[in-house]
Amino acid sequence: MANIAVTIAGVHFQNPVIAASGTFGYGREYAGIIDVSRLGGICTKGLTLNPRPGNTGIRVWETPAGMLNSIGLENPGIPAFIENELPYLRTLGPVVIANLSGSTVEEYVEGAALLNASSVDMIELNISCPNVKAGGMAFGLDPESAAAVTSQVRNTVTGKPLMVKLSPNAPDLIAVARACVNAGADALSLVNTFKAMAIDIHQRKPVFDNITAGLSGPAIKPIALRMVWELCTALGSQVPVVGMGGIATTEDALEFLIAGAVAVQIGSATFAHPATMIEIIEGLESHLRCSGIASVEKLSLRNT
Repeated sequence: MANIAVTIAGVHFQNPVIAASGTFGYGREYAGIIDVSRLGGICTKGLTLNPRPGNTGIRVWETPAGMLNSIGLENPGIPAFIENELPYLRTLGPVVIANLSGSTVEEYVEGAALLNASSVDMIELNISCPNVKAGGMAFGLDPESAAAVTSQVRNTVTGKPLMVKLSPNAPDLIAVARACVNAGADALSLVNTFKAMAIDIHQRKPVFDNITAGLSGPAIKPIALRMVWELCTALGSQVPVVGMGGIATTEDALEFLIAGAVAVQIGSATFAHPATMIEIIEGLESHLRCSGIASVEKLSLRNT
């Protein structure tokens, strides 16, 4: 049997397929549709210190090769998540990764402190959020801001494995990645959604109340793959990289793993076909077995 288990920042995953944040809720929604226990991990819906209602107006808009979303980090807040959602999530079996967001460094730190005291296995720091103290520019667009929030979370409140989720909209993604690693990140994940928009031609106005939204789906896969390749090339073996962006098939996942990612996150594809992740897990096992490759870790070009 081919070995598809992986280890990320000391955490064992039974396979490299992880449900991406914002696309799998807190596990309940899909538990009656697929065998969730077979997944490698689940990234929670984005969590903030306090509850958020999310954005007003239209939130999802289909595109020819993907979708736009403007959900707005709707969530019950970290205390409610720990009390009401985490106990059930823990019964499902996969690694639990809490996706943490905030509008200030202080919010990130307070939220991380609560998660550190919980049973989550890992924290994924979402730095695509607007830093309200810096005029609304996302933490992840600037190396200094990215390093500041990563350092504060790592050095003051948590000893749990810390994965930082990078924004593809950063002017210098590699510089941001290096800043996060130097500040204490144990792993990196990319890419988050691309900034995009849609216009209602009949009303002659933007579709979303927030004007712009996040683009995901097959349309972004070649760009996301290029970014993962460049990051893995630049950082080498410094930290594990988890790739995502438009992955919908086993072949897509294999491309990211060959490019250097140690695992993949699947998001938008699950909306269209809930069994996508299960099929990718089975496809990876079959590919390794038929190719005579002993483990998923041997797929990377960097291990040949």
